[in-house]
Amino acid sequence: MPRPETDIDAKRIEIMEVADKIIRERGAISFTMTDLAAAANMSQSNLYRFFDSKDALAEAMAGEWFSDLHKIMEDLVQTDMPVEEKLYLFFAKRLVLKRARYDEDPELFESYMELGDEHFEVIKGYVDLADHYMASILAEAMENGYFEGLELDAVVSLVNTMMQPFCNPKLMMQMMHLATEERLRLVISTILNGMRADRDQAAVKPELHIAR
Repeated sequence: MPRPETDIDAKRIEIMEVADKIIRERGAISFTMTDLAAAANMSQSNLYRFFDSKDALAEAMAGEWFSDLHKIMEDLVQTDMPVEEKLYLFFAKRLVLKRARYDEDPELFESYMELGDEHFEVIKGYVDLADHYMASILAEAMENGYFEGLELDAVVSLVNTMMQPFCNPKLMMQMMHLATEERLRLVISTILNGMRADRDQAAVKPELHIAR
């Protein structure tokens, strides 16, 4: 967690660390703000001075979870490197970080996924921000001749669908042994090279034969 700037920041970080411990022991859904106040040795009214609801607590914890991921994406978008490598690293660097977090504490990782499900509206902004950064890289790829004939929104949707095993934490938990950097590079290469293929064939709509 970041270094606190004030006593209030320090106390908020302390409370989030207590919440981490509760989530690790009980899961994300089962604990309440009453539980948190008791574990933090403070009254519930005092707790609400720092987090006025469980949503507010979840938002702060999500901010901590996504801060390193956000930095990775922001830095990559601004780098000057071939767009093919930039797109690969956009997923690879986050994959490595998520896998390290999972390996360090699988139960806590899974509990954070539960917390995200319970408060999805809180984390949706972070998910949308990731799409925004990815769209910036894909727009650059389109300027280099990739995804010809497609709109950016369609490309973002397609790539998002294909990359789920490498960026969706829930899927990664189920197939962590398959979500490797080597496989990721092959998938990125297939996406880019496939979209560079002769699009004349793709423009021909196959006839639909319905058995009667």
